[in-house]
Amino acid sequence: MNLVNWTRKNLFSNWHDTLLTFIILFLFYISIPPLLSWMFFDATFFGTSKKDCSGTGACWVFIQVWLKRFTYGMYPNDQIWRIDLAFIIFFFVIGAYFFVNTKIKKILFIFLTIIFPFLAIFLFHGGLFGLEEVETRVWGGLFLTLFISVFSIIFCFPIGVLLAMGRRSKLPVIRYFSIGFIELWRGVPLITVLFMAAVMFPVFLPSGTNLDKLVRVIIAITLFESAYIAEVIRGGLQAIPKGQYDAANSLGMGYWKSHILIILPQALKIVIPGVANTFIALFKDTPLILVVGLMELLGMVNMAKTNPAWLGLATEGYVFAAIVYFIFCFAMSRYSLRLEKQLKTSN
Repeated sequence: MNLVNWTRKNLFSNWHDTLLTFIILFLFYISIPPLLSWMFFDATFFGTSKKDCSGTGACWVFIQVWLKRFTYGMYPNDQIWRIDLAFIIFFFVIGAYFFVNTKIKKILFIFLTIIFPFLAIFLFHGGLFGLEEVETRVWGGLFLTLFISVFSIIFCFPIGVLLAMGRRSKLPVIRYFSIGFIELWRGVPLITVLFMAAVMFPVFLPSGTNLDKLVRVIIAITLFESAYIAEVIRGGLQAIPKGQYDAANSLGMGYWKSHILIILPQALKIVIPGVANTFIALFKDTPLILVVGLMELLGMVNMAKTNPAWLGLATEGYVFAAIVYFIFCFAMSRYSLRLEKQLKTSN
């Protein structure tokens, strides 16, 4: 009975709601069955070559054969265990974070933000303690997408916080520097920033100096996204009542102590949706690194679809990439919602 009442109230409450309901149902009827047939019922899932795909549906054999390259790029097969080990540690620590007390959470947070980045770089690149050196030019696939996203997020967030505080500073030099930095990076497209980082930046380095292209790309994305993070956090800072600042001053707290202990925790709680949205946008912007010759997930799909043995299967590759991006973006979105509920203090 509850289902009947809900249906009547939300789908058939008046004539225009009823009309819209039937239109949507009709669109589902003409689109969903063909899509399911192409993706599942008429699709080919197993095989070793394009010749095995004799049906009218999707040829998922393409994904099966190329899955390792889509995941790891051109990383040497005998060294892939290093990538797996790093991400096992990362996801294990992330998972443990939800089941430990506050003191352990602080330790895990310090590990993820300070120790783990250096450990991951050591494992991925090697060259020390007997690990074979793997140049960044062969890094690629989903591994490279996650590497760039995680490191850019780790670095851009604190820079964004400092810029947001700097833009509200009473010192003109700090305020105008922060304003200029934010407006400069928000005023140019990311693809231009990446191109400048890869092509023009080395021109300004001292003769004989070489900065790895991947490092330049991470720096470019970090600086670009930090400007957006700064404006999101500034919105949270402006939402804090002046009484909070006065209360901190009455307790004898200085600028940094009051912001770290009182102002920023409240501001960051307010802007969780905006920060999560920026991180999701950063993750989805990583395919732009293709313009500088780095082959992340979508770049590897583009390379695979041009292989003579797999021509005509671009749709399957793009659908696979879309599903992967959706899974990670949806996970970030759900985590941000969970964080909002955990930190909610009002009814």
